[in-house]
Amino acid sequence: MIRQIFRRVLFRFGSFVENWYDYPQYFDMVFRDETAAEVRFFEAAFKRYMKTMPRRLLEPGCGSGRLVGAMASRGYDVTGLDLSQPMLDYLKRRLVRRKLDATLVLGDMTEMSFRRRFDAAFCTFNTFRHLTTQASALSHLRSVADALRPGGIYILGFHCIPLDADEESDERWTACHGGTKVHVTLKVIDFNRSQRIETLRASIKAVTRTGQIHRVRSEFPLRLYTISQVKQLFAKVADQFEVAQAFDFDYDIDCPRRIDNDLCDAVFVLRRRAF
Repeated sequence: MIRQIFRRVLFRFGSFVENWYDYPQYFDMVFRDETAAEVRFFEAAFKRYMKTMPRRLLEPGCGSGRLVGAMASRGYDVTGLDLSQPMLDYLKRRLVRRKLDATLVLGDMTEMSFRRRFDAAFCTFNTFRHLTTQASALSHLRSVADALRPGGIYILGFHCIPLDADEESDERWTACHGGTKVHVTLKVIDFNRSQRIETLRASIKAVTRTGQIHRVRSEFPLRLYTISQVKQLFAKVADQFEVAQAFDFDYDIDCPRRIDNDLCDAVFVLRRRAF
């Protein structure tokens, strides 16, 4: 799903090494419960912030493709781009199984090039924060702008840190599907405010219906953003995007949020300016 997501994804169990890329279904299960709310929000945002309903959609960093599949099932012409071939292979099998069509592209979300422009794009749940430098973040935003038609929107969701952010935090939850249960723990193991990088450890224990256990431990860097830093970033691409509105991870189109320090789980609707 993501530029260099889970780049070092290893867990040693005896002499065997598990790699997250070998199990994209677990990644899919971790976020599956959010899909319906996201899809409803996307379509509500299309109606509110675009003059005409879109047809062609782009998801950079699509990963296992839960959103690509969901939007394709609703009749959209969807393109998903990702750096991970195993993720795209898993998504292809999912599309075939569900008799859906979508275009899948192996590529870098900071250097995208397409023959035709898209009407709208979306990238949620911190994929953007895997771009750990300002240069890569700006390259991505400009690449998305080039891929969108004037008036098209980009729905971009990621966590912002409050000014008094706790440098030590963890989150745990369980996801179940098809007889498999996945236990997830996310823990911040390093937090460097001056370098604007936190290192997150994702520990996963998956128990299949046959009782087989897979364990994965991943450590990867994420870029830190305060709201002030988000505003500074968007200002650098103001010639290409305007911020139409901001929301949070409740995905309630009728409850927009002010872009201030109280906004932590942020979803921004960026609109492509006319040439």
